[in-house]
Amino acid sequence: QYGFSMLDELELAYAVTIHKSQGSEYPAVVMPLLTGPRMLFNRNLLYTAVTRAKKCVTIVGKKDTVEMMIANESDLRRYSSLDLQIRGMYEGVERE
Repeated sequence: QYGFSMLDELELAYAVTIHKSQGSEYPAVVMPLLTGPRMLFNRNLLYTAVTRAKKCVTIVGKKDTVEMMIANESDLRRYSSLDLQIRGMYEGVERE
């Protein structure tokens, strides 16, 4: 329990999403797994959320949701189309 004198130790996070927190770490993370688009509930997102925590992760939700996220490998590969964009830049360019 926090007293008034300990408020400086808290970092406010009204709506820090998993995506916004990428690259950051926090002593403790609370991850609510409520409702949302099924495509967002995948293994990559779960991994990113869990690895943000240095010491403690609390997952709030149903066990079935966590199991579904672990089984959902739909976003394991990234499809940025970067390779197609690079190839497009070089179309028509003569090589030496």
